[in-house]
Amino acid sequence: MTTTAPTRSSNELSHRQIMTIIVGLMAGMFLAALDQNIVGTAIKTIADELHGLDQQAWVTTAYLITSTISTPIYGRLSDMYGRKPFFLAAISIFIGGSMLCTLADSMYSLAAYRAIQGLGAGGLFSLALAIVGDIVPPRERPRYQGYFLAVFATSSVLGPVIGGFFAEQPTVLGLTGWRWVFLVNVPVGILALVLVSMTLHLKSVPHKARVDWWGALFLVVGVVPLLLVAEQGNTWGWASTNSILCFAIGLVGLAAFIYAEYRMGDDALIPLRIFRNRTIAIALISGVVIGAGMFGGMVVLPQFLQIVHGATPTSSGFMMLPMILGNMIAAVVSGQLMTRLGKIRIFPLIGTALMTLSLVGFVFVGADTPLWIVMVLMFFFGLGLGNTMQPLTLVVQAAVNPREIGMATSAATFFRQMGGTLGVAVFLSVLFNTLGENIKQAFTAAAKTPEFIAALKDPAVLADPVNRAFVKGLTSGDPSAMTSVLSDSSTIAKLNPILAHPFKVGFSTSMDLVFLLGAIVCAIGVVVLCFLPETKLSGASAQAKLADSADEAEAEAERIEGKVPEHTVTDDLVDVTSRLAAGHTIKELPDYEPRRAGSDKHQS
Repeated sequence: MTTTAPTRSSNELSHRQIMTIIVGLMAGMFLAALDQNIVGTAIKTIADELHGLDQQAWVTTAYLITSTISTPIYGRLSDMYGRKPFFLAAISIFIGGSMLCTLADSMYSLAAYRAIQGLGAGGLFSLALAIVGDIVPPRERPRYQGYFLAVFATSSVLGPVIGGFFAEQPTVLGLTGWRWVFLVNVPVGILALVLVSMTLHLKSVPHKARVDWWGALFLVVGVVPLLLVAEQGNTWGWASTNSILCFAIGLVGLAAFIYAEYRMGDDALIPLRIFRNRTIAIALISGVVIGAGMFGGMVVLPQFLQIVHGATPTSSGFMMLPMILGNMIAAVVSGQLMTRLGKIRIFPLIGTALMTLSLVGFVFVGADTPLWIVMVLMFFFGLGLGNTMQPLTLVVQAAVNPREIGMATSAATFFRQMGGTLGVAVFLSVLFNTLGENIKQAFTAAAKTPEFIAALKDPAVLADPVNRAFVKGLTSGDPSAMTSVLSDSSTIAKLNPILAHPFKVGFSTSMDLVFLLGAIVCAIGVVVLCFLPETKLSGASAQAKLADSADEAEAEAERIEGKVPEHTVTDDLVDVTSRLAAGHTIKELPDYEPRRAGSDKHQS
C-alpha cells in the first residue's frame, strides 16, 4: 500500500525558520529549567542556613501557586495579542524575582520572593510550548521535542552541579554562597531576553476579545486558600478555624470562577465548553493526578538522597542522573514513534504505569537499602516521565481550534501544575508532620540495641562536642535535641553514624508514606487514561491553518467584489469538452455565437 505525502502549505515554515525561533524558546526554557534544578538541589542547605527546614514547603508552594495561577492568564492574553511580548515579560519578571531572592533573610521572605519568580515562570513553559504548537505541525512536534530535551538534559546536569557548588561555598565574591543560586539567573535571563528579541518573529493575528479579569481574580481567591490548607492542614488541624475558613473561601472562589467563566463564554480564561470534549476533559483530569504524583516524587527524592544516604548537594545532583537518563531515552524514543505512527494514547498509559510501579518500589526502600537499587528505581521513574508529559500537551493542542493553542496549552500546563502544587503541599505536609513521631519510634527501637547503648557511653564518641551535646539532651529528655536537628539537618552528617542512624530510619519511614501516596495517585491516573480516545496527529501547523484560512477568506472577498470571475476559462473548457463528448454539436451549446475578429469572449 502506498501513501501520499501531505501537501505542504505555502504558509508552513521551513526547518531552518523553525530552528531559528526554537533557539529563542530554548533560551527561555533553559532559564526556568536551570532554576528548578539549582534550587531543588540547594534547598536543604538554604533551609539550614535560614533555620527553617520544616518551613521549606512554603518556599516550594509559593512558587508553584503563582506560576500555576499565572499560566492560563499568559495563555489567553497571548492568544489575543501575540506571544512575543508576554514571553519577554515573563523572562523579565523571572529575572526580577531572582534578584529579590538573593536578599532573603528568612524562609518566609524567600517564599515571598519565590512567588514573584513564579509569576514569570508561569509564562516561560506554557508560552514556549504554545509557540511550538503555532509553528510546528502536530505530527512533527515530537521530532522537535529532542531539542527541548537537550535543554532539560543540560540544565539537569548543570543545575545540580552549580546549585551544589554554590550551596557548599561559605561566600562567593562577598555574598553567601547559596544566594548565588538565584543570582546566576540574572545573566542567563538577560541572554534569554536578547536571543528571544532577535529570533522570535511570528506572524500573529490579533483578535478582539474581552479580557477575563473577573475569572483571574476568582481563580486566585479559589486556588490559594485550598493550597494553603493542603500545606498547613496537619499543623492547624483539619477541623480548626483556619482550615474551615480556607475551605470556605476556596469553595466560594471556585464557584465564582465557574460562574465567571460561564458568563464570559468563548472569552473565558478557560472556556467551559472545552470540557464537553471527551479527549480534552480526560487529558486535563489525568494531568492533575499525574502532576501530583510526579512533582511529589521529584521534590522529595533529592532530600532522601541527602539525608538518608548522606549525599552532598552536588553529589545528590549526580545521583539523580539515572532519572534524567531514563527521561531522555523515553522522550526521544516515544517522540520518534509518535511522529512515525501519528498516534499518542499508548505512550502516557505506559509512562504512568511505569511511574506507579517505580513509586511502589520506593515504598520498600529503607535507610539501609543499597544506593544502586534506589538509582535503578529512579531510572524507571524517569522512563515514565519521558512518556507522559509531552503527549498529554499534544492531545489537548490537537483537539482545539488553531486560534486557541495558547489557551489549550496553558490549560494543560495549569491543571498539571495544579496537581503538582497540591501534591507537593500534601506530600511535604505528610512528610514533616509524621517525621517527629517516626524518629521518636526509631530512637525507641535503637535504644534497645547493644550498639546504640555502647555509643552513648563510648568516650571516643563523647569526645566530639556535637555528639556530647546531643547525647546529653537525649538522655535528659530535652526535646530541643530533636527539634534542633529537624530545623538543621546538616547536624545528622556531623553525628556519630550509630547515633544518626535512627534519624535516617525515621526520615525513610516518613518517605515511604509519601511514596505510597504518590503511587496511589499515579495509579488513579492510569485508570483515567484508559478512557482517553485515540488522537491522530495532523501534518499542518496551527499558524499555517490560520494563514490558509485568511488567504481563503481574502480570495472569497475578492470573488464577491467581482475582482475574480466565479467561473474561470478552465471551467468553461471542461464544460464544453464534456458536452461535445455527450454528442452535442457546437451550435447546440448555450450562448454560442460565431467567433469574430477582435472578440475576446472566448479567448484564453
